[in-house]
Amino acid sequence: MTDDEVTPPPERLADRVQLRTAFSTESGVVTRFMIQLEYWIDGDWQEVVRYDHDQDAPGGHDVTERGSHRDVYRDGEKYRTEEVSPPIPANEAFDYAEEDLRENAERFVKRFEQWHGVKDRSRL
Repeated sequence: MTDDEVTPPPERLADRVQLRTAFSTESGVVTRFMIQLEYWIDGDWQEVVRYDHDQDAPGGHDVTERGSHRDVYRDGEKYRTEEVSPPIPANEAFDYAEEDLRENAERFVKRFEQWHGVKDRSRL
């Protein structure tokens, strides 16, 4: 059976903030996902924080073996990786990632704005 790929349009959370998701499932089980908080700056959407899982990609991350992590971005590049959980089923990691980004969007965006010299333009 092949994967079902889902890439809904980004969900706008505020004037300059959106949540982008993409995932694949097989028989109801998440096989890959990417979910990230993005900020509109300098004429483009830039990553703020990202979670991902793709055991088959070169250099990919498998949450079922290595646990969940959160990539933090600064100046358009990955700034650091924060370990979030021990190994966890991919469906649970996906749900957790979405919940974390929604619940902590304001904190993540404020840090991003501070790093980039933006004065509270997100209106979260």
